[in-house]
Amino acid sequence: MAAQAVTNFNEISDQEYKRRIRAWTMYDWANSAFATTILAAVLPIYYSQVAGANLPSASLATAYWSTGLSVSLLLVAIMAPILGTISDIMRGKKRFLAIFWGLGVVATGLLVLVSTGDWILASILFILGRIGFTGANVFYDALLPHVAKGDDQDRVSTRGYAMGYLGGGILLAINVVMIFMFPEWGARLSFFSVAVWWAVFAIPLFRNVPEPPAATVKLETGENVVSVSVNRLRDTLKDIGQYRELVKYLIAFLIYIDGVGTIIGVAAIYGAELGFDSEDLILALLLVQFVGIPFSIIFGRLPSKTEKRRPFYLAFIVFNMIFLPLVGVVGSRLLSADATGAPPPPYAATATAVGEGSYLATDSSIVYSGSWQSVQISADLLGSDAEAVYQTTTEPDSGYQFSFNGQDVTLTFSLGPEHGIWAVEMDGVALLDEETGEPVMIDAYNETVRYGVSQVLVVSSPGEHTLRVRNTVENNPGSGGNVMTLSGTEVLPPARQSNLVLILGLILVVEVVGLGLSYLLGPVLFSGLAESIDTKRAILLAILVYIFIAIWGFFLDSVVEFWFLAWMVAVVQGGSQGLSRSLFSTMAPASKSGEFFGLFGVMEKFSAIVGPLIFAFVAVSLGNSRPAVLSIVVFFVVGGYLLTRVDVDEGRRVAQAEDAAAMESVSGA
Repeated sequence: MAAQAVTNFNEISDQEYKRRIRAWTMYDWANSAFATTILAAVLPIYYSQVAGANLPSASLATAYWSTGLSVSLLLVAIMAPILGTISDIMRGKKRFLAIFWGLGVVATGLLVLVSTGDWILASILFILGRIGFTGANVFYDALLPHVAKGDDQDRVSTRGYAMGYLGGGILLAINVVMIFMFPEWGARLSFFSVAVWWAVFAIPLFRNVPEPPAATVKLETGENVVSVSVNRLRDTLKDIGQYRELVKYLIAFLIYIDGVGTIIGVAAIYGAELGFDSEDLILALLLVQFVGIPFSIIFGRLPSKTEKRRPFYLAFIVFNMIFLPLVGVVGSRLLSADATGAPPPPYAATATAVGEGSYLATDSSIVYSGSWQSVQISADLLGSDAEAVYQTTTEPDSGYQFSFNGQDVTLTFSLGPEHGIWAVEMDGVALLDEETGEPVMIDAYNETVRYGVSQVLVVSSPGEHTLRVRNTVENNPGSGGNVMTLSGTEVLPPARQSNLVLILGLILVVEVVGLGLSYLLGPVLFSGLAESIDTKRAILLAILVYIFIAIWGFFLDSVVEFWFLAWMVAVVQGGSQGLSRSLFSTMAPASKSGEFFGLFGVMEKFSAIVGPLIFAFVAVSLGNSRPAVLSIVVFFVVGGYLLTRVDVDEGRRVAQAEDAAAMESVSGA
């Protein structure tokens, strides 16, 4: 027989209550460093280029990385509900959080040991780190109903996301600078910095947030806490009908949060496919991190009945929803292409040069000098579905020549232990690096053979050019050092030109005007509507904005629109996630918070799989990612509709009744 007490907030002073909230939100600041540096920005690139350098291809490294993601998510999905139930029974939410936190910190810190070719070590440490990160979040989320009163949970949950954006963004910015300053050690030091950051800033939670009260359990003969926990979880699932509204919400959440996660996951690669510069993509990622901070706080206060500025907040969100797309689209049409990053016309073929497009090593447009032979490389080495033909030579000073109309050219070749350094000439003279002024060389030496490697060569101005790549032997580090290969050449589309100062200036003007109009007109136009906003309706508002985002994403084709769209994502990203967490918290019994947040975590992790798979299926089937972006609308429409069918008041009543029964049971024990 088990009963569990719930946290009695009446026994806590206001000062202690605020201290606990600050400590709890500080953990979001701490662990978001893992999300930004390890999951999103630095480790994926380092894994492919350094840890996986001895793998046959970059695509195979990507496949291994994705496998590690799936394995870690699967393990946590299996463990979380059972461990959450155990933490409810044996008073162990902080204890389990500490175990997973420690695992994540240690594994992340040990990534500093990963060097060239250490992809197995990197995979193991990443999986352990991801298990630590995700597992700790289950118990961190489960502390919310024990840290914040029901009326404060929206504000506290979204404040946690805001702190996460700030902390993760600050450390990512520091790490980017460190990587540029110390190219050899910067990435590895950034991994260690995440471990230190995560370890240090988690301390306030462990010091100031007490372990929640737990169940009183009388174990029968032959029982143990694990068997009791499994039986309790089984009974909950068997009697899931009594949590009807909570289950309906979980299904709705699973669907609409899948759309949110898909947008987060594919935004950068979609922008790259459209030809946006990598600098724009990275800076837009940082923009979302920092702009998401104030908007997370705004969404957290939107449902609060005691918040006097609700009409202003609501008006500001609606203003952004309407005018960000309007100004972004109109600006892309009225301003010059050089300012907005609109696509220039493609390079066309001429009588003496090929135009934009891909050309195989066997195409007649490529002229070879010296002795070359064709070598067919199998799909298992390439890590792809198709075989490829490589032209290979071992003759010193041999080379290939390619006449094209364009500016940027990508060469695809292989690396190997007997490969050497190749000279690059453009229009009969050595091609110089624009930053260093030194001659551009292609270093094809690697300890193991690797196929499908590419390098972009940039000419100073567009037009007709003749590229020649020559096999040299004077500076080769390999044994022999005279193997040279080529599988293809691609003339890239014209680079988009944009004025970032102008774009950010436009966004700033829109936000300043929006603040002014919202301040003046918000109380007049939105007071009645603001009074009707509760947590569920605030989430529905965020879902509506996401529908606008997905539709706009289908049409956008300029850098200025991408920046405006990124700002629009920042408006709702933190708020939608934070309010979803707090709404679930108010509908789940606090006496079973570990158990239910374990189930919540499973749904959240499962949603991280389905959306990207559907996106990939649509993109591959139709040969274009634009329809795949539009397909995300379905997640928001279906998820939003199901959310409207959830009776939140009834869900809260059931949770409160169970907690009241648990309190009575403890009082009478």
